[in-house]
Amino acid sequence: MKVGCIGLGDIAQKAYLPVLAVQPGIELHLHTRTPATLERVADSLHLPPRQRHTALDDLIAQGLGAAFVHAPTPAHPEIVARLLSAGVPTYVDKPLAYRLEDSERLVALAERHDVSLAVGFNRRHAPGYAQCADHPRELILMQKNRIGLPEEPRRMILDDFIHVVDTLRFLAPGPVDDVTVRARAQGGLLHHVVLQLAGDGFTALGVMNRLNGSTEEILEVSGQDTKRQVVNLAEVIDHKGQPTVRRRGDWVPVARQRGIEQAALAFLDAVRARKVLSARDALATHELCERVVRAVQEHPGAA
Repeated sequence: MKVGCIGLGDIAQKAYLPVLAVQPGIELHLHTRTPATLERVADSLHLPPRQRHTALDDLIAQGLGAAFVHAPTPAHPEIVARLLSAGVPTYVDKPLAYRLEDSERLVALAERHDVSLAVGFNRRHAPGYAQCADHPRELILMQKNRIGLPEEPRRMILDDFIHVVDTLRFLAPGPVDDVTVRARAQGGLLHHVVLQLAGDGFTALGVMNRLNGSTEEILEVSGQDTKRQVVNLAEVIDHKGQPTVRRRGDWVPVARQRGIEQAALAFLDAVRARKVLSARDALATHELCERVVRAVQEHPGAA
């Protein structure tokens, strides 16, 4: 199967290409508009000239069985639309697009052509987070913080906070019937945002502070007098009396620890099985992110 990788930035080089390049039965084709980057990355993978492309039309003409899109977000709508229109099952980094109407259009296009569209919410596949789905979840708390990095609200929420939003949705044990947003923005830059989702018997809180004392990601799920904590996707601490700690093995690749390998392989397995993947659930995360963006814009100093 011919698989295209579009966009050869850090995420592609560090996370996806090391996974895709070693999969049996895959002929990997690379695309970027920057010739020097294309040659450097393709040389590192020992790919022949016929598997290197600077034009998207040339890549699509190879008869792709699947494609991974790691181009900058502003380019997603055009690239993904061209792939879907050509009938190519497509996996794209989050977000689908910065504007909800573009994301809606892409999901509708995939459904119209009956072709798979998957969005890279890798934390659903990260071992530490996936295990939390089997734990009591009366209270869910996720923090994803950074140092000295206030940012324009839409970009911050769609590029980064979207991981928090999707993880809360993934772990929520029932329908959400209440959504509350608190935030602080100053000078057009978002400092922190807090999202609360509530339903019958549970509350989920998502926090992002861009003026934090450290870069960290912490997930806690608790209920029935027990708690599971996952620190930086690598350390799992179970609290029930005496805490027990499980750490990532020294030889576990980062892409596997973060769920990227599992997400990519699940997509390829679905393609091989001719199973069409829907992006409707991913779209629901984008819709909730849009709700957060609007709340921040309307009440920037609410916190």
